[in-house]
Amino acid sequence: MHEPVQLAGLVLAAGDSTRMGADKAMLPWPPPTAGATDSPRHTLLSAALLAFDNFTRFNVVVAGRNADAIATMVGACGAYLVRNPAPENGQFSSLRIGLRDLLDRGCNAAIITPVDCPPLSPSSLERLHYAFLGALTAGFWAVAPEHDGKHGHPLLANRDLIEAFLKADITGNAREVLHAHASRVVYVPVPEPLARAGLNTPEDYAAVAE
Repeated sequence: MHEPVQLAGLVLAAGDSTRMGADKAMLPWPPPTAGATDSPRHTLLSAALLAFDNFTRFNVVVAGRNADAIATMVGACGAYLVRNPAPENGQFSSLRIGLRDLLDRGCNAAIITPVDCPPLSPSSLERLHYAFLGALTAGFWAVAPEHDGKHGHPLLANRDLIEAFLKADITGNAREVLHAHASRVVYVPVPEPLARAGLNTPEDYAAVAE
């Protein structure tokens, strides 16, 4: 018998955002339109946490040198803040830190996204969540969105995939682990284009705003 799914959200926000020139976690989301006078209600970070709230027991944010700067927002969203003491080791190190934390807090599954991947629509997240529950009963480990042949975030992972991430070599990366267990991952079509995932530069952000 499968243990009940206890899902936690995990947002990876420990990068230095050097190419963006500003902390990506704090960028307004949606981006302000030209001529707009009202203040943005959310940032990329708070929008992700709000999107996950409908599906998770709690959310975890992994921060790096920006931990103090985003702590207030993380707390206001009711999430837990975890620090990566060595963010220069890369996003995979943040993923492992976050996964260990949510396991310690009693969850056995995770919905994972880098902070620079804007959240999908509520209907697409609902589709992914429903597909994830069905996939688990069929022996799969994870689901992720797909659009026009492109894969994106968030990734919904069960305990088996979480353990695979944690047992992998620290010098590896999430893509290698997913490739090694490709037969256990289901890709779910969503209507939104996923090419916008990964906003790394001011030009990327401006393109989305337009």
